[in-house]
Amino acid sequence: MPDIQTTLYTMPGTCSLAANIALAWIDAPVAVENMKYGDHKNDAYLAINPRGKVPAIRFADGDVLTELSAILAWLGAEYGGEGYARDSKLGRREAEALSFMTTEVHAAYGPHFAAQNFAKSESAQQEVKQAAYNKLGGHYERLEDNLSSSGGDWYLGEKSFADTFLYVLVRWLDQTPLSLEDYPALAAHRNRMEADAGVKTALARQGMEPMDAA
Repeated sequence: MPDIQTTLYTMPGTCSLAANIALAWIDAPVAVENMKYGDHKNDAYLAINPRGKVPAIRFADGDVLTELSAILAWLGAEYGGEGYARDSKLGRREAEALSFMTTEVHAAYGPHFAAQNFAKSESAQQEVKQAAYNKLGGHYERLEDNLSSSGGDWYLGEKSFADTFLYVLVRWLDQTPLSLEDYPALAAHRNRMEADAGVKTALARQGMEPMDAA
């Protein structure tokens, strides 16, 4: 019987891309299983993560870790070396940045991805979507300002896992009425990420294309 590998479960278009990029950056010995959209609701995956969401990591002993920020923290602690240590100054700032990105920015996309969960009528759904876009505009302004104040190359002034999720959020922006042209630092960051070998590897593993090739 083959050994069960530690496996990261991903799906195109989701925040799991951030964990996939992190794997590539630190060359962690973790397999990647990229599911087709819809497979996350199948019994096989629900047995791994009953919430039916990605990413999730299943360890060789059968234990499962979910939530992107938790997975990134584990990857950094296990395979990232000193550069990703959570008790370092960069590690603490990375945890803070990822907390904002997950609990504020990602959460604000709820009405965009599933307006029916927030309102019944079509007109009410459009209202909650517009309110979400207004909130997201403020969030992206904060991301833009933070990136610019850090020098513009990396979100925290040096490469970190915060950049992996920032890239995902910038990709999502194109699905909204917001314009990337209003956020030049974020646009430059997206281009820098898409020239990165690890990002290219992760995109290929999830059957995705760079934004400029979409």
